[in-house]
Amino acid sequence: MKVTLLCMGDKMPSWVSQGVAEYAKRLTHDMVFEIKELNLSKRSKSNAASILKRECQQMLKHLSNKDHVVALDVLGKSYSTPKLAKRLASWRELSRPVTFCIGGPEGLHPDVLERADEKISLSELTMPHPLVRIVFVEQLYRAMSVLNNHPYHRQ
Repeated sequence: MKVTLLCMGDKMPSWVSQGVAEYAKRLTHDMVFEIKELNLSKRSKSNAASILKRECQQMLKHLSNKDHVVALDVLGKSYSTPKLAKRLASWRELSRPVTFCIGGPEGLHPDVLERADEKISLSELTMPHPLVRIVFVEQLYRAMSVLNNHPYHRQ
């Protein structure tokens, strides 16, 4: 299974890169995992809409028609870890690359959300977009652990 994490922001603090790398290396036996980081546009309050549009255009360029696209969005469907594992199993059965999208500080543009085949939420809590990367990759690893009957996840 090929999984790509497509996210806005390419200059993450070392703790974010280390956290993502720690869980990503655990996925290598179960899937081909890659992270694609896209450049954030310069921020200013006066141009939030144009920032979101530029980031949308960048993100859409990296999405193929073959990809099953899952947007990480606070308004998406919430899953428990066992249910996320079942969802992951169904994505694996698609025999298509799966791309998860994480927006920048303003979130994802409506065009990216519309392109998404589905939307999931990691939490109703507001999280900084760098932290979402770590939480997502850890949950991806945890879901794979459930599918592989690994004792990492305890119910």
